Amino acid sequence: MSGLQCLGEDNIWFEKPRYDEAERRFYEGANGPSTHSHHQVKSALQGKGRSRPQKRQHRNSSSASGDQELVSRMKSLELENQGLHKVVDDLRAALFKLENRVQVLERSPAVPCVKAVTVQSVKVVEEDDDIDLFGSDEEEDEEAERMKEERIAAYTAKKSKKPALIAKSSILLDVKPWDDETDMSKLEECVRSVVADGLLWGQSKLVPVGYGIKKLQIGCVVEDDKVGTDLLEEEITKFEDYVQSVDVAAFNKI
Repeated sequence: MSGLQCLGEDNIWFEKPRYDEAERRFYEGANGPSTHSHHQVKSALQGKGRSRPQKRQHRNSSSASGDQELVSRMKSLELENQGLHKVVDDLRAALFKLENRVQVLERSPAVPCVKAVTVQSVKVVEEDDDIDLFGSDEEEDEEAERMKEERIAAYTAKKSKKPALIAKSSILLDVKPWDDETDMSKLEECVRSVVADGLLWGQSKLVPVGYGIKKLQIGCVVEDDKVGTDLLEEEITKFEDYVQSVDVAAFNKI
């Protein structure tokens, strides 16, 4: 039966008559002529032969569906190609018209622009013989001078109305006490008591220095023309009971 199984699994059988003859001789030599086993082999081979047309039919159906898809794609490409041909033809026609128009414009002579002079204006000039075509420039000079003075006066008035730009600076001061027993709240109160035109105090904080001593770091905004760092240091150091020294930690123009 192993020989029959090998024959059943084979897909292509080119030498079928030789195998049939060899199989017949094998069975006749072993058991004598056996028609029953011979018929079984033939029926198996016939079943295999019937399965081949079914496979061939499936292949034909798949190839037919692929051909239909290819035909539909070819039709769509043909339609698209026709549309592109039409667009190209339209572009060629438009280009041809444009070339003709350019040629016509190049051949036509240029028409100079001449200012039209009416007959009425000519008559007025002929009748008015007393007009001084070469009059003096004194009147024109006076008018130009007057317009110049008016413009200068208007510019001066506009400039005087604009507010003057005030230069300001942002200053950060380090105010150091004598020791750790100095009342820092009282020290800050003394610093903020310094009042001057163009001086505006800002935020403050206590910064540790060492050995339990803290310094007062306070910011302010000043007008440069009215308040300077020397004035601030002089006024703050007047509080000798609380202030040891004043240093400028940061100075920035606004």
